[in-house]
Amino acid sequence: MDTQLPTIYPMIVAAGRGSRFGATIPKQYTRLLDKTLLEHSVAALSTCTYIERCLLVIASDDDRARLLNFALPVDYAIGGEERWQSVVAGLTHIIDSGAAADDLILIHDAARPAVSSNDITAVIDAAANEPYGAILAAPVADTLKKSDNHQSIDCTIDRNNLWQAFTPQVFRMGALKKVLDHVIAHKYHVTDEASAFEYLQLPIRLVNGSRQNIKLTYPEDLMLLTAILNTHK
Repeated sequence: MDTQLPTIYPMIVAAGRGSRFGATIPKQYTRLLDKTLLEHSVAALSTCTYIERCLLVIASDDDRARLLNFALPVDYAIGGEERWQSVVAGLTHIIDSGAAADDLILIHDAARPAVSSNDITAVIDAAANEPYGAILAAPVADTLKKSDNHQSIDCTIDRNNLWQAFTPQVFRMGALKKVLDHVIAHKYHVTDEASAFEYLQLPIRLVNGSRQNIKLTYPEDLMLLTAILNTHK
């Protein structure tokens, strides 16, 4: 264990609506094996010895989160309509609580309940030895096709050096604030926090993680996630 490990501030982004999932409730409250997805995701973080509590970033009208039973002590912050707004709200909350610039913020998706303890530990250890941070990911295994009209193939994409990004993503607190301020000022579009670092050409380390760390996006993902979580019992 790294004796110089910075303080770690875990955060789960849970303010989204999950429109692609198509349910009448936000997908983080979908129930699997008698728990909500959000409860499973907090429980997954609790298996890492580095993590003692967690910040949940929820929607302003969320009336469910505070009624749940979590495996960790939790705090709350109010997020925004877009993911980046929720991340900024959580980051601001943590900085205001006294976090230092070199401390680590761990950002996880509420819809990824199957991340393993080993992978969480590995990405934290990697980020602790990097100037900016590290993310869990896996090399792309499938053949990728590009289509300009969603009906026919335009070309095949070379998958060499392509990675599928997962969460958790772990960054230095001050560095994340700097790149997010830059993204906001220039109105750039980002789909994850690592993308913000790319705009400033700041290197983020890739940590090879398990492909079981899937995200609940479509209804058919439910069966696979249920099977994976059953094996974690």
